[in-house]
Amino acid sequence: MQCEIITIGDELLIGQVVDTNSAYIAKQLNKIGVSVYQITSVQDDKSHILQAFKDAESRVDIIIITGGLGPTKDDITKRTIAEYFNDVLVRDEAVLENIKILWDKYIRQKLLQVNIDQALVPSKAKVLMNKLGTAPGMWLDKGNKTFISLPGVPYEMRTLLSNKVIPKLKEKYHFPFILHRTLIVYGLGESTLAARIESWEDALPKHIKLAYLPNLGKMRLRLSAKGFDENQIRNEVQEQIDKVLPLIEKEFFGYEDEDGNEEAVVANQLTKIGKTLAIAESCTGGKLAQLFTSKPGASQYLKGGVVAYATQSKIDVLNVPEQLINEHSVVSAEVASAMAKNVLKLYKSDFAIATTGNAGPTKGDSNAEVGTVFIAIATADKVFCEEFNFGNHREKVINKGVNKALEMLQKEIFKN
Repeated sequence: MQCEIITIGDELLIGQVVDTNSAYIAKQLNKIGVSVYQITSVQDDKSHILQAFKDAESRVDIIIITGGLGPTKDDITKRTIAEYFNDVLVRDEAVLENIKILWDKYIRQKLLQVNIDQALVPSKAKVLMNKLGTAPGMWLDKGNKTFISLPGVPYEMRTLLSNKVIPKLKEKYHFPFILHRTLIVYGLGESTLAARIESWEDALPKHIKLAYLPNLGKMRLRLSAKGFDENQIRNEVQEQIDKVLPLIEKEFFGYEDEDGNEEAVVANQLTKIGKTLAIAESCTGGKLAQLFTSKPGASQYLKGGVVAYATQSKIDVLNVPEQLINEHSVVSAEVASAMAKNVLKLYKSDFAIATTGNAGPTKGDSNAEVGTVFIAIATADKVFCEEFNFGNHREKVINKGVNKALEMLQKEIFKN
């Protein structure tokens, strides 16, 4: 069973808006056994959209469309769908009532005709009620093909996909089970890792696929398999994992969770052992804290964080002694350690992690070479720090710093 995702909007094609919808849809479909064959982005042009519909219908079983459902004239998806299905738009009274409720509760302005027209849907469509917005989702069947149109607003799309689309797809189709297991490896480059596990890789069963996923400062090995017997698939993949682990025993770090988040591994362990975390960031600029707080439940283990970017803020907020900075420089093991110890004390947490470094392109307040990063971890009875050099590209330095911090934090937390 295959799907094509079509995203509509000029803003996507000029880079004004980043398409996060496709990645989310693909991930959720994969969980229920649907393979995404292609992702297509098209402009707000009727002929272009119609051709995209035709091409997708010739290739796949399920077509999911996002975007172009707003009230303005450039939003033409609904009218174009009606034309593609030789249909007309009709007013759906339930949708109109939902619009009125949203308007009375949140907008508190006069309901305009363009807003009322949001209740127009193709007569052949099954409405997917959108309680978070005025644009409903729409489900249309054409022979054995399914077209699903969703709003482009990410939180509206995600709610409809989870609550309406996925359940209806599972009712209509019998999907295979798809399994991905991703192993995280540190300390080996892609070619070195490939050479080490070559004989194991060559002996993999044909229905189990291996992918190398390099990321700054780490490697991920993803094993994928598909079939209708879930237990058999799980057992076969685990058998292959058991064979490869002895080959990477020293470098193996753990497993990625199903959403691909190492921070979730750390979060789950902290929650499990009932411990808390505080974060002090300089060169990573809050990216560590953002990773943790982007997931629900962070308040169970994350006490707080400080982005002490400027040298003076390390002194004023984190109480790093000015003399210490003058003696060792703001980019140093001593300052990183002080940041970790003081943020631990500030938030009364069980663990603390701190980053300070020179991401470039200039050296700033320190003479440390561009790419130098110090990462420190503190607990109630100890503090330790490691020094790294992540190169001379600013984005690379920052992201490598975040990845290394997660690695160090996970190792320390899993000792408990």
